[in-house]
Order: sequence, then C-alpha cells, then structure tokens
Amino acid sequence: MVEAGAGGVRRRRVLYLPGYDPLHPRRYRELYRREAAAQAAHSGHRIRLTARPAGGVYGWRVDAVIEGAAVTTEVDVLVWTDIVRDSMHRGLLTPYRQLLRAAAVFFGTGAFFRLARLRKGPMIAGLFPALFLAATLMLALLAGGGLAVWVASVSGGGPSAQAAGAAAGIAAGWGVLAAAARLHAPLYVDYLMNDFAFCTSHRGAYPPEIAVRLEDFATHAAAALAEDVDELLVVGHSIGTHLAVSLVAALLRGGHVRPGGPALGLLTLGQTIPMMSFLPAAGRLRGDLRLLAAERRITWVDVSAPADGACFALCDPVSVSGVAPAGKRWPLVLSCTLSQTLAPATWARLKRRFFRVHFQYLCAFDAIAGRPQAYDYFAITAGPQSLAARHAGRSPSQSRIERPASGHTAVAA
Repeated sequence: MVEAGAGGVRRRRVLYLPGYDPLHPRRYRELYRREAAAQAAHSGHRIRLTARPAGGVYGWRVDAVIEGAAVTTEVDVLVWTDIVRDSMHRGLLTPYRQLLRAAAVFFGTGAFFRLARLRKGPMIAGLFPALFLAATLMLALLAGGGLAVWVASVSGGGPSAQAAGAAAGIAAGWGVLAAAARLHAPLYVDYLMNDFAFCTSHRGAYPPEIAVRLEDFATHAAAALAEDVDELLVVGHSIGTHLAVSLVAALLRGGHVRPGGPALGLLTLGQTIPMMSFLPAAGRLRGDLRLLAAERRITWVDVSAPADGACFALCDPVSVSGVAPAGKRWPLVLSCTLSQTLAPATWARLKRRFFRVHFQYLCAFDAIAGRPQAYDYFAITAGPQSLAARHAGRSPSQSRIERPASGHTAVAA
C-alpha cells in the first residue's frame, strides 16, 4: 500500500488542457470513462467516474483502486472550445485566405524547413490541405477558363459573347470549389487549415483572447494548489501543450507553488510546441519553456509516439527551440512506442487512423501488463504515485532529438 507523502497520493487534482478542438468537453469525460474501463480490464485497476453537477468548471470525479491503493481524483477540463469555434471561420474562400497567411508566416520566417527537418509528419499534415486546396483552385481555374473561352467562341466572339463566357467561367469555377468543399470535412481539410492558421495568426504570440483565458486558468490553478491535495497534475495534449507550459510558468512566476504544498506535475502528450516556438513572436512561450526547464519545484514528463504523425515525437521542446538553460532538468522525454504497447491486432486496426493515433495517449493500452515502466494514462492520473515518484530514476528516450533548430530564440522579459 502506498502512503501519502514522499510521492504517495491519496487526493489529486488534474487540470486537463485539450488541443484545438471545437467539440464539447463532455467528449473527454466519455473518452476517459470508456478507456479507463478498457485499461482496468487489462491492468486490474478499479475505476469509477462520477459526473460533476452542471455549473462551474466542467469535470468529473474519479475514485480508483490502482496498485493496491485507493485514490480520489478531481478532473477539470480547462475549456477554450469557444475560442476554437470562433477561430474556425466559414466560407468557400476562407481556406484559401488562411492558406496564404499561414504559408507567408511559415515560409517567410523559414520555420517550415526547420520544422520539417525535425519531424516530417506534422509538416506533411500541413502540406496535405495546402496541396488539396491548391489542386482544387487550379482545377477551378482550368474549368472556368476553358468554359469561358468555349462559350465566347461559340457565341461569336464579340463583347457580349466575352461577357457571357466570363459569367459561365466564373460559375464553373465556383461550382468546382463548391463541389470540392464537400470533401473538406471528411478529409479534415478545414480542420487542419484552421489549426495551422490559428498557430500562425499572431506569428507565434498568443492571441489576445488566449492570453486572457490563460490568466483565468492560472487563477483556477492557483486555487487548486491551495487545496488539501497531494498533487496538482497539469495535462496538455496536442496544441494544449503550449497552454499547459504557459499555465505552469504562470503559477511559478506568481509565487503559487509553496514549500510543503501539493506536488506540481506537468504531463505533455503528443506535443506540437515547436509549431509556435519556432515563430518570431513566440517570446513568451520560449521564455516559459526556459523557465520550466531548470525548475526544481516541478516534474515535467513529455510523452510522444514516433508513429504519431501529428506531433513532434521525441523532440525535446526546450532544446530544439534553442532555449535550454544551464542546469536544464526538464522535460523527461519518453517514447510511447505504440507497436510495443498495443496488441498487434489493435495496432493493425489503428495505425492508419491519423487522428485516432494522435489521441491514443488518452486511451487504454492492451499490451502493458507486466511492464511496470510502460505508459499508463490512468495510473498517472488516478493512481497512488505522483508524477515525480512514478518516473523517479527513469532515463529519457535514447531516440530523443535535442539539437537546437529554431531560427528565433529570443525570450520575453
């Protein structure tokens, strides 16, 4: 039986920061419920979820018996869904405008090529909607131009014929764009384009609405640190890892991490931090990375999977961003090798599902029984050891990437 104190946890608070997701946060509660039950079947956990009454911060309670100890965890989802929805602009021509702006930032700053040298997967994910939109636009121009010429020629070639040809060409081109737009949702063209446009909207700086929301999150987290809990665990997934880093940095700068208080852990999953930290105006994010890297009052574990093409797998976000300080301690970069932690049949079913693989960190692993160091999201978030205790003595992945690669390394004062 693990005792509270010295890394033991009886009561925990988890603050979860989702990625760029327009859906209601209840999806994360139901995902946790379903996958916790699946992990329990494989690992012998006993996990029960209780929905929180409506009103206030969205979340749920977890009562678990894991590794022989009873633990109570309160999970809060720090919601920024409304900001995501507001940023997902609609309109037939909007993706093309977003493409031009994102391309200007990524290529104009040189970030695209530096990022591609780190991991090609995320940049291929960005190129896919760009190529799809470019091909669609080319097809629309060819169809419209060809029809315009044909209508003008068969109509006699005079000014009225040319006007009729132009009208027919515009209608044809617009029709091609409209037809292609029906494929945007099933092929994730709109989602990916909105995602990249959001990252580049302020050249790496947080948009004003995100900066304000981070202040709200920090106030909430500071209150959680003042509670009678053994651990406050901040979990960020995907783009939510940027926000999680800045949230923990705000707690440290605000003096909210007190001696003898709850252990403070940061767990980043499938991180995409270089997507912003490599941009010229990301001084705040780079400064937060630098602060956390040498901080003794926290534990920061970064988990990613090489098979996840939507993240910068095994890229140490501090080092590759060029802001590693003397005495760097964090993050502990660990590999979640899906081909080894999932049963062969499970992996065969999932490996071609791009977005599902990116969410696997929040799901059950059916091939980790008897492997005490294997990644187990539910043992980390609902088990009896703090993040620090569970990973004490762990060595980082030998395949991690630490070479500085960013062309912009200035940090905010």
